[in-house]
Amino acid sequence: MEYILQPWPWYISGPCIATVMFLLLYFGRTFGMSSNLRTMCAIGGAGKRVAFFNFDWKSHKWNLIVVLGAIVGGFIAHFLLSNPTDIALSDATIKDLNVLGFTDAGQHLLPPELFSWDAVFSVKGLAILIIGGFLVGFGTRYAGGCTSGHAITGLSSLQLPSLIAVIGFFLGGLIMIHLIFPILF
Repeated sequence: MEYILQPWPWYISGPCIATVMFLLLYFGRTFGMSSNLRTMCAIGGAGKRVAFFNFDWKSHKWNLIVVLGAIVGGFIAHFLLSNPTDIALSDATIKDLNVLGFTDAGQHLLPPELFSWDAVFSVKGLAILIIGGFLVGFGTRYAGGCTSGHAITGLSSLQLPSLIAVIGFFLGGLIMIHLIFPILF
């Protein structure tokens, strides 16, 4: 029973992802969460107002299984595969996080300074959600897909635009964590 509570190692989860990607490519399908959001918007009737959502969503409904899988997988990961031990952080990281206002660094997977209801519903929290949501939505549309679509499907099918997008995602993440995050916190 103890083994069940451990996350899957890379040599199990990596080949599982590769197998799914092989099957998707073999059957001429692509993977990406933004595709699912587009399909859900089209199902909801957004195509009547915005041309981007006006497409044959019934041919993409198979992709909604990904949404169900993400929900079920998240439930399984949280309740069956979570390891409740503290997160192993270096002393330097804990010191840096303390300077930024994180008092219990390493004690929680999701720090309450960011993810508690009080933090989310503060002016700062709502501003971050709204601005971040807009930037993610805009970036996803502008890049022609999301991080999972480009990094998993695009790179596995050797698409140069996906490589450029993934490099941009990593650069954006580095800029965020090293330049913008310290200003916000």
